[in-house]
Formats: sequence, C-alpha cells, structure tokens
Amino acid sequence: MTVGDRRRQPSLAQLRAFAAVAEHLHFRDAAAALGMSQPALSGALSALEETLGVTLVERTTRRVLLTPAGEQLAARAKSVLTEVGALMEEAEALRAPFTGVLRLGVIPTVAPYLLPTVLRLVHDRYPRLDLQVHEEHTASLLDGLAAGRLDLLLLAVPLGVAGVTELPLFEEDFVLVTPPGHRLGGRDGIPRAVLRELNLLLLDEGHCLRDQALDICREAGSAGVAATTTAAGLSTLVQLVAGGLGVTLLPRTAVEVETSRADRLLTARFADPAPKRRIALAMRSGAARAAEYGQLAAALREAMRGLPVRTVEDGTPSGD
Repeated sequence: MTVGDRRRQPSLAQLRAFAAVAEHLHFRDAAAALGMSQPALSGALSALEETLGVTLVERTTRRVLLTPAGEQLAARAKSVLTEVGALMEEAEALRAPFTGVLRLGVIPTVAPYLLPTVLRLVHDRYPRLDLQVHEEHTASLLDGLAAGRLDLLLLAVPLGVAGVTELPLFEEDFVLVTPPGHRLGGRDGIPRAVLRELNLLLLDEGHCLRDQALDICREAGSAGVAATTTAAGLSTLVQLVAGGLGVTLLPRTAVEVETSRADRLLTARFADPAPKRRIALAMRSGAARAAEYGQLAAALREAMRGLPVRTVEDGTPSGD
C-alpha cells in the first residue's frame, strides 16, 4: 500500500456518520444521536463518499434515501464499527476488572425494587466501576445490547435470543393484590384457577410482565383477559386496585414497595407451585468482559439473599 492509498482510508468518524444516517434516514436525528452538528455530519458523509468514490445517499428536501451502494455498504460500515467497539471493550477489560464504564439496562418492573441492592453492591465492592443505568422495555434493551449501546441487562428470562447469554440470578413468586374486603385478600394457598373469574388489571403493551401475567392466566385455564383498563407502571396498577377496579399480580420483590403506596391493600399467596418469574443478567455471547460479568452475577446472588426470592445457580433455585 502506498502513502497515497493510506490517505484515502475512511476515518471512524466518517463511518459513524454514515451508519447514523443509514439508521435514522434523517440528518437531524442522526446528528443528535452522535452529538454533533448537522453541517459536521453532512461534511463527514460527503468526505466518506469522496474517499470511497461512490454516492451513498440521495438527499432531497423531505427525506434521505440510501442508494443501492449505500444499502450494501451500510452493513459493512456497521460491522467495522462493531469490531472496533469490541476491540476497545476488550482493551478496557484487559486493563483492570471492574473499572471503567458499565452500561446496565434494566426493565421497569425490576428497576425500583432491585436497583437499591445493585447500587449498594457496586458502591461497596466495586468503587472504581462507573455504572450507568438505563431503564427501558425488554425489546429496546435487547436492541441496545446488540448494537453495543448497552453492556449488560437485568431483566426477566428466558429470552430465547441468539447471541445473548443469560446469567440467572433468582426466581420469585407472583402474589395476587386485592382491594380491601376482597374475598381472597389475605389468603394463602389459593389455586391458580381463581384467575378465571377475576378482573385482572394489566400493564400496557410492551411490558414483559404483561405477557407473563397473560401466560399465567392461560395456564390457569382462562381464555383471555379483557384488558379494558391498563397502566404504564406497577404503581398505577396498585392504585387502580385500591380504587376497586380489579385485582393484579405483583412479583414479590415489588409487594412491599407498591402496597405501601395505598391503604389497606391485601395480598394472597398461590398454592405451590406458585406462578413465578426468573430474573437474570444478560450479555452478548462471547463478550470480552464475560468473566467479570459472571463474578458480578455471583456477587448479586449473594447480595439478594435477603430479598423474598430463591437465588438460582446453575439453573437450580435455592432458599426463599
């Protein structure tokens, strides 16, 4: 390769600009995603087109379209940037474990109840770790993990997603939350079949807890749930229950926090085997920091033994 050839190599900044435009198909949104100005983004893209000798996008007053060459090279650019990200991640992991940035994604039905334990553990045991927390729905978290925007996820499993490795932490039972005076309130050992006859309140579409609740109803023999009233979060669900609109299911880690928000709410425990969910850390398979994440999972299991959960190691639950 001659000196002249080396000068015509595209820069990472140019590739990032192109990848952002290919993803958003909008210069303003792409510039915002990269934290740069639109003129700078446009200049980087033009420089890349000049370097490669092909036109990558068609610019109109209303929209941005990829050319056939742009569509083909967008996947290549993304692959290059992913490999560069993996190189940087591996180099960071080699410098020292539990240092630098760790971008943790958490689902909304876990974050308020488990983050205190997670943050306390990180503060006490890993003070040099720069933990950055992102609360999002499962689909968004998985997209972020695949794209390298997130490093590690804390969410309900199984996911069944190729390229993602799950590190199980614990299982927890669901309990039934009822308004004051409800015939099931305060009872233990209720059968799942009672769900067939109850007005069960659910979270909005997009929450994995909604899907889990629907699965539990189907297992109980219910044909379906007429979700005429839904909520964006568990706190709102509990307030709806307190107002007499129905009953709902809460994971046990959420019960103490959420039922304290409303007066005289009652809970009922299901007969064994109670409906449950499993919570795990999830990482990209083959992640450079895999050993570090495994150690973090072990530390979290130990830290969560005081919660109303059954910790899981090697797929086997233990304790309560």
